[in-house]
Amino acid sequence: MKDLKGKVAALTGAASGIGRNLAIVLAGEGCHLAISDINEKGLKETLGMLSGKPVKVSTAVVDVSKRDQVHKWADDVVKEHGQVDLIINNAGVAVYETLENVSYEDFEWLFGINFWGVVYGTKAFLPHLRKRPEGHIVNISSINGMVPFPFNGPYNAAKFAIRGFNKTLIQELRGSTIRITSVHPGGIKTEVARSARFRKQAGDDLTHTDIAEIFDFVARMTADVAARKIVNGVKRNRERLFIGYDARFMDLMSRLAPVTTTKVTGAIYYFLQKRKMAAKKKA
Repeated sequence: MKDLKGKVAALTGAASGIGRNLAIVLAGEGCHLAISDINEKGLKETLGMLSGKPVKVSTAVVDVSKRDQVHKWADDVVKEHGQVDLIINNAGVAVYETLENVSYEDFEWLFGINFWGVVYGTKAFLPHLRKRPEGHIVNISSINGMVPFPFNGPYNAAKFAIRGFNKTLIQELRGSTIRITSVHPGGIKTEVARSARFRKQAGDDLTHTDIAEIFDFVARMTADVAARKIVNGVKRNRERLFIGYDARFMDLMSRLAPVTTTKVTGAIYYFLQKRKMAAKKKA
């Protein structure tokens, strides 16, 4: 999809972070937008940032973990805009807890948004995309879909699942007019860590804020830069897109030395936790 001008893009998780910045970048390309999120206030803020852009924008409060809401939204988008050419399944959340202690409720909550939200978005919009001369599906996985991080078990599992889902889509839609982009961001400066569900066991003596600060230390790329790279990837019809040097490096290491990479990644995370706890004791 080399030219986005005049196209219609549907986007989930548009109230903040990468989603909000994707909306801004797409509008700058002349792409009409159907943006959604469960956060109505944040969605309105994003809409305000798009004012003055020469594109049509519609908004919808949608819980992507609810199949009926996603399918209704897809139908509403076509009614409102007359077409849809691109769906970006971006909505995502996090839970910080050990797999031993994470509740089934938290596990199901995360999977409902991070995995089933992608499945519902893909299946709801796919019939509409088939009616267009060309269509595009962007599903956001993560470097966590290549290499897991401790205390992120549900998130890791969902991102691994999306990776497999995307690969199968690429196989099954080969030869069609619909392209797939599987996106794997590394550390991106967003609010996902601060808005995560946090349980005490995940960080021992560390607080939710401490865990978020560790994430900020690791995250090196802004959401704006990440959004621009994703849009450029769509325009180049990239099937697999790594966002950030950390993502590319960890993908390479996971293929060259998968067992060692998993062990070292876990060790680094524990080291950062211990350093944070030592700093707190000195303060």
